Amino acid sequence: MPRRRPPPGPPAVRPDPMLVRAVERVGDRWVLLIVAGLMDGPRRFGDLGDGLGVAPNILTARLRQLEEDGLVVARPYSERPVRHEYALTGAGRELAATLAHLSEWGARRRGGPTGAAFHSRCGATLEVRAWCPTCDRTVEGEEAAEAYDV
Repeated sequence: MPRRRPPPGPPAVRPDPMLVRAVERVGDRWVLLIVAGLMDGPRRFGDLGDGLGVAPNILTARLRQLEEDGLVVARPYSERPVRHEYALTGAGRELAATLAHLSEWGARRRGGPTGAAFHSRCGATLEVRAWCPTCDRTVEGEEAAEAYDV
């Protein structure tokens, strides 16, 4: 009697390779929290560590990783001893914008206040965009230069 083949199952899951690369770069809890901690502007090492409650050795390692990945730039503010403040690069600010969306999503799932702005006519969540007041238009992509890009 011939053997029966089992029915075919669902196709294999193949995650988007670009998503895999992004998660490999920023999938660590502390990396995302450090980026979020820099959203409002540059911070000194101690301020970041105290604010996030992260151990100094972990913070040092993650800041180095973020620098290597081009998401954070370190600028010295003291020579003796050498001390740095950390700021997001353009790429880091792009990531920070996605974290703002993630935070909004989390707040909605918890039923808490989202802080999102809504269009009063239709109720849609408003999007934040780079705006040039001189040219009176939205600026996107390569056209948007960043102050701290390296």
